[in-house]
Amino acid sequence: MSEIPAVSREWHLVRRPQGWPVAEDFALREVAVAAPAPGRILVRNLHMSVDPYMRGRMNDVKSYVPPFQLDQPMDGGAVGEVVASADERFAVGDHVLHGLGWREYADVDAKHATKVDAALAPLSAYLGVLGMPGLTAYAGLFEVASFKEGDTVFVSGAAGAVGSLVGQFAKIKGAARVIGSAGSDEKVTLLTEKYGFDAALNYKNGPVGEQLKEAAPEGIDVYFDNVGGDHLEAAISSLNVHGRATLCGAIAQYNATEPTPGPRNLALVIGKRLRLQGVLVGDHAGLQPQFVQDVAGWLRSGELVADETVVEGVENATAAFLGMLRGENTGKMIVSFTG
Repeated sequence: MSEIPAVSREWHLVRRPQGWPVAEDFALREVAVAAPAPGRILVRNLHMSVDPYMRGRMNDVKSYVPPFQLDQPMDGGAVGEVVASADERFAVGDHVLHGLGWREYADVDAKHATKVDAALAPLSAYLGVLGMPGLTAYAGLFEVASFKEGDTVFVSGAAGAVGSLVGQFAKIKGAARVIGSAGSDEKVTLLTEKYGFDAALNYKNGPVGEQLKEAAPEGIDVYFDNVGGDHLEAAISSLNVHGRATLCGAIAQYNATEPTPGPRNLALVIGKRLRLQGVLVGDHAGLQPQFVQDVAGWLRSGELVADETVVEGVENATAAFLGMLRGENTGKMIVSFTG
């Protein structure tokens, strides 16, 4: 057993955001740390994830995942080192993936921890390319959207943790053309020059629908939606007959204070016989072995690039979260406590 600290810092939600979250919605608090009870482990978190879905959990509404509770620690993906164990499956020094981020030290039910190997990949990769975002991209493209070789694919939020992988997965598996949307000219350049997208558009430079038609004059077969709103409407217009759309996120409306209009062209879904289907990564756990095998191989071969934007320090976790909502990250946004 390593030395157990007296206190740990953790982030609490102290009020529910109205529109865009602000710093005053959160509080960094010190709490006492104790030795783990039987069946539990104490983990010193090294890296934690901030993700778009966390914004929805700040609202007191029923959803596929429970809302954060006020004046309680928030949670999310994290990877860390076991410093004390009261479970025979884990030893001090093991690295584990678990769901109690947003804190320096986590008292984790051993049933909900998974060993990870720092020799196979950097630990932070288990929160990104080899973790939930990676499996979301993999399942959403190959299983939900039924991607096939020769498809033309459009990805919104294409420079983010999920979108950047979707486009690359599609290219690796033989897409005819991959188009991405991002929010800056720098990210557009990144998509085409680093990630191998065939074309990319800056949605701030003009109507998405017009830019998409120019980039894909023969239409698209698959749309991977991380944004919603005008991007979804544009994709419905450009999707070919029997096109498929995976609806993964709608970050354009997460901070809206008024109801957001839906696509105005849903009638096209009928004539084109389109399939629009949501994806939740938890439904696709059966893909995990194949996903790890494929993606680890693509990383080793250099076919796949997985970028991270790293913010140092638990005290900067909410700033990292807000920056991610504003699109300040390239690839996966990670908060590291290793400094």
